Amino acid sequence: MSETTLSVVVAGGGTAGHIEPALAVADALRAREENIRITALGTTRGLEMDLVPERGYELRTIPPVPVPRKPSMALAKLPWRVLNSVRATIAVLKAVDADVLIGFGGYVSAPAYLAARRLGIPFFVHEANARAGMANKLGVRLGGTGLNAVAESGIPGDVVGVPIRSAHAHTRGEQAQQEARESFGLDPQRRTLLVTGGSQGARSLNRAVAEGLEELLAGEVQVLHAYGKKNEAPEARAGYVPLPYITEMNKAYAAADIICCRAGAMTVAEVSASGTPAIYVPLPHGNGEQGLNAQPVISAGGATIIADADLNGHSLATQVLAILSDEQLYEAMVHSTDQAGLGSAAEDIAERIVQAARG
Repeated sequence: MSETTLSVVVAGGGTAGHIEPALAVADALRAREENIRITALGTTRGLEMDLVPERGYELRTIPPVPVPRKPSMALAKLPWRVLNSVRATIAVLKAVDADVLIGFGGYVSAPAYLAARRLGIPFFVHEANARAGMANKLGVRLGGTGLNAVAESGIPGDVVGVPIRSAHAHTRGEQAQQEARESFGLDPQRRTLLVTGGSQGARSLNRAVAEGLEELLAGEVQVLHAYGKKNEAPEARAGYVPLPYITEMNKAYAAADIICCRAGAMTVAEVSASGTPAIYVPLPHGNGEQGLNAQPVISAGGATIIADADLNGHSLATQVLAILSDEQLYEAMVHSTDQAGLGSAAEDIAERIVQAARG
């Protein structure tokens, strides 16, 4: 570190669930440090190619290292790919004169941890999910400082929560809600369901919206639907606004009275911080971490859950209309949404990073 400039590398790429926490910490660092260089580490294949430059940060890319789930030629090539990616990461860390690194899991993080260890750069490992992934488990074994969203994730470290953008916190309010609805072309006075499957969309959620739309509209509920860039575009109609991807999620949260979504760690944290009741539909694959991610806010009374296998148009519409028609239940859910959250995670992590860099 020079006398005037702190250099921090944030490693998180692929999906918004890995990128947004990294950018939230970057925002917190930029807000507290006048002289700081922040570099995002990613690949050319993920959403970071758009999201990072849009937020005003420098992006350096390295070759991705996906880990094959089954024996194959790709698995045989894995050691060479890891070595190639680590070398590229070392070059980046040297070029930006990195003082400290923080990784958020995913394809980019394992090479980042290995490179930081090789260069003797202090590094942090943030685990957003209730069950830690392979890259983050490796990072802690290599000597990284673990930071967890929840207790018992599978890696040692303090519980700090999930870092989110300050714009997502407490977006509720009648005027803000009406303005947000108008910005999406929605009726400012009509109750609104937001359905989002994350940055990649979710076919089962899309199917449920298509099946349940008439029932929702008949119940005086309009729908804002982020269906995913890779999926076929539904036809817009009165009371139904489909979009491939929503970049200003803070406005989408503000527009909504209730949200139906997956239960990725970032999504749960943002929705809870926004103060909006939710219906979570955990991804049925993986190791079950999405169901665990949602459990604290469900236990607090701020959300309900529908298993992916049980999701259809009628089950979705039934839950939405039942919650919105019961004012006492709805207000109790609003009050409970942020009971399990740690809203200062980004600032807390930024403080730890600066302390580590300055010794």
